[in-house]
Amino acid sequence: MSKENLIYNSLVDIVGEDFASNRREELYIYSRDLGAQPPRKVDYVVMPKTVDQVQKVVLLANKEKIPITPMGGGLTLSALTVPIKGGIVLDMKRMDRIIEVNETSKYAIVEAGVTQGALKSYLEKNYPQFQHSTPEAPPMATIAANLLIHGHGHLTAMHGVNSTMITGMEVVLPTGEVCKVGSCAVSPLWFTKGPLPDLTGLFTGWFGTTGIVTKIGIQLFPKPKLRDVVVFQTDIPDVLPEMVFKPFQADIPENFFIIQQDKPDWMLGHIYSVILITGNNEEEFELKKKELIEMFDEDERVKFLEETPPALRRRFLEVPPFAATAADFAKGGGFEYVGGILPVEKTPEAWRRGLEIARRYNTVWSFVVQPLENGHSVMFGPIFSFNRADERSIENVRKALDETNKLVLELGGLLWKPELPGQKLMMEKMDPNTLELMKRVKKTLDPNGIMNPGNWSD
Repeated sequence: MSKENLIYNSLVDIVGEDFASNRREELYIYSRDLGAQPPRKVDYVVMPKTVDQVQKVVLLANKEKIPITPMGGGLTLSALTVPIKGGIVLDMKRMDRIIEVNETSKYAIVEAGVTQGALKSYLEKNYPQFQHSTPEAPPMATIAANLLIHGHGHLTAMHGVNSTMITGMEVVLPTGEVCKVGSCAVSPLWFTKGPLPDLTGLFTGWFGTTGIVTKIGIQLFPKPKLRDVVVFQTDIPDVLPEMVFKPFQADIPENFFIIQQDKPDWMLGHIYSVILITGNNEEEFELKKKELIEMFDEDERVKFLEETPPALRRRFLEVPPFAATAADFAKGGGFEYVGGILPVEKTPEAWRRGLEIARRYNTVWSFVVQPLENGHSVMFGPIFSFNRADERSIENVRKALDETNKLVLELGGLLWKPELPGQKLMMEKMDPNTLELMKRVKKTLDPNGIMNPGNWSD
């Protein structure tokens, strides 16, 4: 029996025939994602249902020295769950139990395959007083994957990136052991990750190269009774830092987006600041709205829009905001973006130079800035649309992404969930001792180098 058939049969023995495959037509969808990165080879896909099955797959991968790539919804757009060196894709979607909601300490425990839409619907039905920080992504995106990539959600502007909301983890280490991180390592309760050493950092931001998270705890937050948008318009990028600073200094926004788009025509040339406000009574709600309007009342560079454009209201008032509209901007339905995390003061230069890049490569674009952590930084997100059936269109977007990545790093920023070329740019800029520390951590946790190899690598 060939080695390939031996591995396939072993995977079938672990999860059952219906949940393991090496058939080309079934591997096809795992060999690419929705972004502009080239497809790659996948040898096997397996869908475990239990932690025990995950362990057995990991032990098999160690024995056979075959790569293994964990996958949630596969929606990063930067091909982080598409194997670089082939091997097994571990599709976690069958691990889909919502294990617990703790009403008093306000957290939920979910398995790795639980989607954003599933938790949102579950809370709305059973715990309508609560919400979780929901990313600007389709409902099939998974909770765990978003937390592990330092994902953003509709409460990020107020409470910080979603990884700060992790309360605990269950992880299958690359050598097969099961480890608990956070209070659940000591207590039956998953209510916090401190004051223990914060070992969640061994698994967040590592792109599946240090372990496989099978369960995760996430903080829940009160759900306000009232919610609306306040929209301002400007044509001057230099005013953007002030537009971020003032509302957060007054502690007003729940969420905040700054946006400019190539399409539709009414948006071209204008920058819109969409500030989401909440309240538990009309008096609180109207006071916040009044204070926002008065902040810029005497600034001729900024205009308050008394009538909110319906398209902006629909896009940003929903939870989650609907980012996928960018896929409709160009024929062919493709888009990818740079997640550049920048100091607030760098926003004007990033905006102007980013537009120059978009126009140089003739892309259909949408620029979004989302302030993070009460305005301590911003996510600068140039979104480039492309035609999936047009290789020239795709190549132009890849070049625009590369130049924008370099721009972000030149301005002193960081790249969020970067594609493979972006990772290499980050490592070239990184302090050599920091890079060496990352290598040591990976080597210690994954001595056989089986976990999503090629990411965070030379």
